[in-house]
Amino acid sequence: MRERTVQLSAPRAESAYRVAVVGSGPRGLMAVERMAARLAERPVRRPVEILLIDAVEVGAGRIYRTNQPPWFLLNTVAGMVSAFSGLPDDGPTRAGSGPSLYEWWRTIDPVNASPDGYAARADYGRYLRFVLDAVEGGLPDTTTLRRIRARVADLQSTGTGYLLTLTGGESLAVDRVVLTTGHSQPELTGPLRDLAEFAADRPRLRYLRGDSAADMPLDAIPAGTPVGVLGLGLSFYDVMAAFSLGRGGRFTEADDGGLRYHPSGREPVLVAGSRSGMPLPARGCNQKPPRFGYRPVLFTEQRVRRNSVRALDFRADVLPWLLAEIDLVYYATALRQRFDAARAAAFTSAVAARAELPDVVAIAAEHGIADLPRLNLDALARPFADRSFPDRPSFERELASIIRRDLVDADRGNVDSPLKAALDVLRDCRRFICQLVDYSGLTPSSHRDDFLGWYVPRSAFLAAGPPSSRLRQLLALIECGVLRVIGPRARFACDAASGRFTVSSPQVAGAEVAVDVVIDARIPYPDLPRDLSPLTRRLRERGIWTGYVNGDGAEAFHTGGVAVTGSPYHPVARDGEPDTGLYVVGIPTEHTRWFMQVGSNRPGLWGDFVHDSDAIAADVLAAADWERVSA
Repeated sequence: MRERTVQLSAPRAESAYRVAVVGSGPRGLMAVERMAARLAERPVRRPVEILLIDAVEVGAGRIYRTNQPPWFLLNTVAGMVSAFSGLPDDGPTRAGSGPSLYEWWRTIDPVNASPDGYAARADYGRYLRFVLDAVEGGLPDTTTLRRIRARVADLQSTGTGYLLTLTGGESLAVDRVVLTTGHSQPELTGPLRDLAEFAADRPRLRYLRGDSAADMPLDAIPAGTPVGVLGLGLSFYDVMAAFSLGRGGRFTEADDGGLRYHPSGREPVLVAGSRSGMPLPARGCNQKPPRFGYRPVLFTEQRVRRNSVRALDFRADVLPWLLAEIDLVYYATALRQRFDAARAAAFTSAVAARAELPDVVAIAAEHGIADLPRLNLDALARPFADRSFPDRPSFERELASIIRRDLVDADRGNVDSPLKAALDVLRDCRRFICQLVDYSGLTPSSHRDDFLGWYVPRSAFLAAGPPSSRLRQLLALIECGVLRVIGPRARFACDAASGRFTVSSPQVAGAEVAVDVVIDARIPYPDLPRDLSPLTRRLRERGIWTGYVNGDGAEAFHTGGVAVTGSPYHPVARDGEPDTGLYVVGIPTEHTRWFMQVGSNRPGLWGDFVHDSDAIAADVLAAADWERVSA
């Protein structure tokens, strides 16, 4: 793939309309794709220059950079991922029409590619570069795309446009700026700062802050080093893979159907823990077509809002209907498995006929299932709550038992397993949840405590798991002694007496281990006041970016997200007015809007990921037409 250098000091084309897109991960790329698609359909009256700027790799961004190791995987099956806004057609691949990740993957790796497989993140980066090349190749003659590998350090309004300052000192004058800056590093506070400062004073110790595992200096950790890993989510599995597959170890099939790990001798010894003590469960094997779209029966606008326009209480107004939808899918799947599709359909119809919140369990009993208790999200996400274990072996036996049961459900699939089908509702209903909670849709306290504090961690735990192969690898690593899960309510502490870190669990007797390295295997949430990015700090200092606040007075909840308008997402400045030449979408606006970390779209289906970019593209290009007419 070609990487183009740019003469930054060269003047723009005469009267060209210049748009900068800062950040070229999936969000930035989709913004460019939609601009290109709209320009192909209806060229504007001015020459257009699109400047796509990224500090790491133009077209792939940092998270999906193409030079990262192959053991870092996506957690969405390839058939359900596309960076084009439309399906392929009889014409050339171009903006608005192109292959899904799987359709592209099978052209370069037909042996391993599968619509239900998990591509390497580096391969997704290569696919994104392919998309960018196709988009550029289809641009009208009056439009140019410039790829600029540089970091934007500052942004200032000039009154008629904006001046971007790059870290090398160069400046770019532009008319509009789309900011899709993605993940950044927040200032450490509290216990994490204590861990970092403790390590800074002791040369033997290391603390690695939360980040993409591909960007952590994991290779610098010597073999045999005891390493504490904080967190058991998706990033934990990346760290686990780096210290096993990445150190030359091998997994082979065992006689019992599991895996056996063959160490290389270069592995550190991992001691991992989290609040729940439970590694993220596996995603159900995919049984759904790429363009699958779930239509809720109970969890609908009419039932949840009941024509009210007031801010909602998540626990009282939203959660009961969501749990009922989960129960509906759970019991309907079980009825289909035990009896037939007709019995499941009759049950669904009976539930849907109830005007008020139905007792789904009672209706399921009427249709033939009375022995299946309803799902409990707390019990599933916190299986060791209020339990204690007399020793390490008893905890590890229980942990392995829960994981093996989960693998049985995962192998049954996300259509045929009642459990995995029901938990997919958490994924399938995200868009409607966003509509309910975004822009102060919830009361301040319910937004902070019920939604972000209670629901979001459980939803992330139960609906965003890795492929089942990762759980099998985890069991093999525990069995061979490379990995230990310490137990629930894990504590990562500094022991001044020994000059080392300790990892412990108060619910497992004797569970305390001294370690020399602590890795925070969690991706930090965005928090505008603590963001260390120089660009973010400049934008805050100038009042161009402000924090979104839900509510006012004593009840106000400062979310940590960037305050933006509704579509097309202009930042709201310190004076309360939107800056209509700027657009902000994605990670920086998390908590103003929910689930901004999404990095793809389903093939041919326009979710918010595409709608957001298209709205920005429409506004950007409408301004080009308007300014030409005004001139």
